[in-house]
Amino acid sequence: MPSEIKREVTLEIVHVLFLDIVGYSKRLTDEQQALIDQLNQVVRNSAVFQKAEGADRLIKIPTGDGMALIFYNSPEQPVECALEISRELKWFPELSVRMGVHSGPVSAVTDLNDRTNAAGIGINVAQRVMDCGDSGHILLSKRVAEDLQQYGRWRPHLHDLGEVEVKHGIQVHVFNLYTDGAGNPDLPEKLRQAKPTQRPEPTPAPARPAQKGEAARERMSICVLPFANMSGDAEQEYFSDGISEDIITDLSKVSALHVISRNTAFTFKGKPVDVRQVAGQLNVSHVLEGSVRKAAGRVRITAQLIDGSNDSHVWAERYDRDLNDIFALQDEISHAIVDALKVKLLPEEKRAIEKHGTKNVDAYNVYLMARQARATGFEGDNRRNEVIVRLCRRATEIDPNYADAWALMALAEMLLRSAIARDSDGGLAAAERALSLNPELAEAHAVKARILSEEERHKEASKEIEAALRLDPESHEVNKCAAVLRFRQQRLEEAIGYFEKAVALEEMDFASAGLLITCYTAVGDREAAKRAAQIALARAEKVLAEDPNNGSAMGHGSDALAVLGQAERAKEWMGRALLIDPENLAMRYNFACALAIHLKDRDAALEMLGPVFEKIGAGLFNHSKVDPDLDPLRDDARFKAMLAAAEKRLELTS
Repeated sequence: MPSEIKREVTLEIVHVLFLDIVGYSKRLTDEQQALIDQLNQVVRNSAVFQKAEGADRLIKIPTGDGMALIFYNSPEQPVECALEISRELKWFPELSVRMGVHSGPVSAVTDLNDRTNAAGIGINVAQRVMDCGDSGHILLSKRVAEDLQQYGRWRPHLHDLGEVEVKHGIQVHVFNLYTDGAGNPDLPEKLRQAKPTQRPEPTPAPARPAQKGEAARERMSICVLPFANMSGDAEQEYFSDGISEDIITDLSKVSALHVISRNTAFTFKGKPVDVRQVAGQLNVSHVLEGSVRKAAGRVRITAQLIDGSNDSHVWAERYDRDLNDIFALQDEISHAIVDALKVKLLPEEKRAIEKHGTKNVDAYNVYLMARQARATGFEGDNRRNEVIVRLCRRATEIDPNYADAWALMALAEMLLRSAIARDSDGGLAAAERALSLNPELAEAHAVKARILSEEERHKEASKEIEAALRLDPESHEVNKCAAVLRFRQQRLEEAIGYFEKAVALEEMDFASAGLLITCYTAVGDREAAKRAAQIALARAEKVLAEDPNNGSAMGHGSDALAVLGQAERAKEWMGRALLIDPENLAMRYNFACALAIHLKDRDAALEMLGPVFEKIGAGLFNHSKVDPDLDPLRDDARFKAMLAAAEKRLELTS
């Protein structure tokens, strides 16, 4: 250990993540080593781990069946790291891991081999907290939980389990941390067997007080299923989906509620639903379902809140209002749900629920159309992006102060300019307008970061993405933008962490899985690249089952097939896609990457790239300059000529 770290460790308050493999001692010796190797790889893939290690602000202590990670800067570091590890572990079902986090003092010690190490109550308590959990649990000490409760983004995910007696009769007060995609919401077996000695009201309370011995799923948690469109017009689907999404957003602002994310809830869209089965599958106490009918300037919404444990109705109501009352109606529904669940609504949460991006129903209606186009399409679809720009422009003409519409317009304009050279600022003015109206809009910071990265203004972009991650670290859009930025900066290990999170947050995101293939291939992790390829292919096939002509899905899917050794099938996909959508430049670019790096066909790759570089936009051009998939072509005179010609054309255009 470097001497400077040794000095820092002495009597310093640090933040410890302790983790071990459940059932490790029962495994055979060779199995044990394989599990440790897997765990080490998972931990090393964490972006938080990599950042702290790179700054020499991390100590790693092997413990035989696991490890302790000591962070210096903030109690958020070990918690963020634990969440990243938990998401990654989903792909390793054979690896059962539990984790505990505590902040406390450690000091430097010297072992028998004269090596400096760390020890102290900070590490001991982290291990005792961890020992209270089962596989998948992320447990926190009360000290860490109270630190996190000062930040609104953490409060919905902290669940007080009370005081528990551990080794030597010591009492530790533990909290369970879990989100939709990480952690384990079940009550630990240790707490089921022995009732906690005390379950005080948390300060400030992240949830209603739990009863002694109460299972985690009996806490106030809810899944809002997509409301059915009863308008008799399939084109009104955007409106019913928009109502559902906004109710999810409003309820997510209530710290006493755990709300299933939109992406998870919408996997049930259009399917026959057994409410008790949904509640059990998602581990929630309640389910909200309903329908929307919009016609002739009026809207009728029916909603019913159901107890997931017995399928009984807790609350139900039908609303028939003028369309202009839609915002008041949304507030009324959210408040009714909160009242029915008997949870406490803090004053600032009440204000947040009642705050809307616009008060103009017409602007809101057009924005919902744009948002639906974004949710149901893919980045490489330029026609869809043009539709989004037109819709958002119309929404901002109706209400010039609609920050959400400005931010979505900025994203679509950026994607258009990235793919095809065009005379525009790539959405920068729209992003800045959004931020001037709402400086706390995470997606606006994220899209501005991506716009700046398109122009290779990476330092400014990093500042914006850090703001976005601070405001909403669980946003799919924010994590995807962060991943693309780090990719463009050639910081691939960090990009991997953000792409992994984006993949976990959005079940239809095949593009992030495709870029994970590139990253893992570049860093030499062939097994991880194959795993990413399996995800990308499964998602692409799911999209193509509904939309057989989707060029973006075929682009990433063919790359995945090439990685998985299915070269002929990959080429078949390419041939069919080029017949259907020959002008899709992003798709052609992905085909060229697969041909260059995986199929080792340089001539075919260069032929595929020819039409791309004739029309390529600045963003995709800058991407191509650092894309490791194209490295096999960089010494080829034909590739160099393509780059030079494209660069000259873009300079003339700008």
